[in-house]
Amino acid sequence: MLASIVYTLCGLTAALCASLLLRAFAQTRSRVLWWSGLCFCGLTISNALLLLDKLVYTEIDLQPLRLSTTLVSFGLLLYGLLYADE
Repeated sequence: MLASIVYTLCGLTAALCASLLLRAFAQTRSRVLWWSGLCFCGLTISNALLLLDKLVYTEIDLQPLRLSTTLVSFGLLLYGLLYADE
């Protein structure tokens, strides 16, 4: 019960961060905001997969998919921080 609340709140927080970052990007066109927003979109997907993995599909291991989604998300953020020119 408590785990589902925590997983849901983490997913909602990541989704809120993604929407705020992408909204700020739409106003300022800052490339760092774009890559950060994409990272948090990926982290939202990763949190949704965590919720599915731990609570819905308990017999199927979704950990490799979750970890690869998180790795790609942080890769996007790293790319944006290193190569986004302002």
